[in-house]
Amino acid sequence: MQNTAEKLEIEDRLLSPLNPQQSEAVTTLDVPLLVLSGAGTGKTKVLTTKISYIVEKGAAFPSQILAVTFGNRAAQEMKERLRQLSPDSDGVWLGTFHSICARILRLHSESIGVAENFTIMDADDQSKVIQQILRELNVDKRAANAVASKISRWKDKGIASDDDRIDGRSLEGKIYKIYQERITAYGSVDFGDLLLLVLRIFKKHPEILQKYRNKFRHILVDEYQDANMAQYLWLRMLSPLGDGLCCVGDDDQSIYSWRGAEVGNILRFETDFPNSRIIRLEKNYRSVGNILTAASALIANNENRFGKTIWTDGESGEKIILQQAYNGFDEAKMVAERIEGLRSRGIRHGQMAVLVRAGFQTREFEERFMAYGLPYRIVGGLKFYDRREIKDVIAYMRLICQPNDGLAFERIINIPKRGVGAAAIADFHARAREKNISLYAAAREISAANLLRPSVKAALEEFVRLMESLRQRKNLRPADMAKIILEETGYLRMLRQEQTLESQTRLENLNELLMALEDFEELATFIEHVSLVTDGPRNYQDDVVTLMTLHGAKGSEYEAVFLVGWEEGIFPHNLALQDGNLEEERRLAYVGLTRAKRYAFITYAANRRVHNQWQANMPSRFLSELPAEQVIHITSGRNFF
Repeated sequence: MQNTAEKLEIEDRLLSPLNPQQSEAVTTLDVPLLVLSGAGTGKTKVLTTKISYIVEKGAAFPSQILAVTFGNRAAQEMKERLRQLSPDSDGVWLGTFHSICARILRLHSESIGVAENFTIMDADDQSKVIQQILRELNVDKRAANAVASKISRWKDKGIASDDDRIDGRSLEGKIYKIYQERITAYGSVDFGDLLLLVLRIFKKHPEILQKYRNKFRHILVDEYQDANMAQYLWLRMLSPLGDGLCCVGDDDQSIYSWRGAEVGNILRFETDFPNSRIIRLEKNYRSVGNILTAASALIANNENRFGKTIWTDGESGEKIILQQAYNGFDEAKMVAERIEGLRSRGIRHGQMAVLVRAGFQTREFEERFMAYGLPYRIVGGLKFYDRREIKDVIAYMRLICQPNDGLAFERIINIPKRGVGAAAIADFHARAREKNISLYAAAREISAANLLRPSVKAALEEFVRLMESLRQRKNLRPADMAKIILEETGYLRMLRQEQTLESQTRLENLNELLMALEDFEELATFIEHVSLVTDGPRNYQDDVVTLMTLHGAKGSEYEAVFLVGWEEGIFPHNLALQDGNLEEERRLAYVGLTRAKRYAFITYAANRRVHNQWQANMPSRFLSELPAEQVIHITSGRNFF
């Protein structure tokens, strides 16, 4: 038993650094609790302090606490903070949904016929199994990514291959069933199975479920707004009445529906647990007042939300600068100049970020930053000219201009797939070394000598005819040549057939490449430009401007943030407008704006080349939702710094 002095010491040490709402969230233990934590309001501090409070107050042993997060980085950060805050907290079950479920599955896998020493497949392994099945069913294996994505979405929703909701007569339904049987025979599971199979254990073996219900007296969930249906069902099974349950999240930052997150899970918390309590964390410790006021006004236009207003008792700070550019080139130039102006004010490059809605938007900023000598890095993706689809098209161009380019030949000989495998390419290399000739010439010699299997020989001869045909048209403008390459090689057809988010992104990047090519008259000039861009000095220092998507920015913060391309069809994105998913786009705008601590800049272009066509874009509807009192709107080229 703790004496009064010990209790007071614990409360003073743990609670005194907290504001009243944070303290209330930490000490509320007796009802299902939803902590609505606005951007920059200290949710991780609340979670780690609450775990320490539970342990040190004697409300539970560490092993009776389950804390789940959505990412390894968040889990590691919580572990580090817990270790500093409360050394007695060792033993807490703390990890991602998948790591916790893997731990449970290891202990009980045999109860549902899964090998105890199962292996966890990665995305490549999953794709290979699906490709194998497609070949057996005489279906084009290029559909593998689309099928894998569909299976993952089913698993995110808690739908197993034998579920009545799966149409076993459909192609995808058949593949799902065969796929699941096959990986089980291999003694493997995929990431989706980690949750799905634990759900099956809990349903088939009530005694195992009861064991974990009894074990975990307190369950804490981080980023609850990002939970998919399988994760939601798992939590409801573990805590049907919400006893000891504390979910922390922000419905205004739910931006991952495309990977299975369902904002409805957090919005129905009060319905799921009628005796629940909601505590709002609204005091922001990150941004100045003008940014917070504008962000709150923007997100208030969403109807499906709990409602809260983030605020600060700090300074109002600089107003948001909203600036119109003439076109995308002008926008990138304008941002580069502002970065230089902020740098002269003492803001380091590493304290600045440019946030785009889609990855293809980075290209003009990259080229402008290189021209200005601004160090930068791409977070969550590759630099534009390092992206696979861009390198593929450029490799075709290089081989058109220079048939002896062995690296280009090797890259594209089997892209799209032609059946020219590693064994044939090894033969080409051997002949090239033996006779001191190019790979392309070696391949033609081997084919002419009938040293290849008939199918490989036919594929190679077709490739040679294609390249000779392209070479005859090499004097075309680069943009026209790229269009021909994409069509006649089947590259566009390959991406369109995949029908995945990744293939859509790659198509957007190719459209951006076509726009970049409009600035060049000759193929050789463009290839030289790319070589200079990609082979330039690489800057590995930490003090670099960050370029990333709005989705990738969640959880980060910067002194100055540039929010670019705020135009209808770009942001909000066309796909979101078509799907009626405008509220998530607005949440994405809210997330982007609240990454800024002191300076926020929003830009939009009067004209932009989209899908290689110039168009006059309407400014984003989100701009009119920003309060005029917090914004300085510049429609000329005037620069404040």
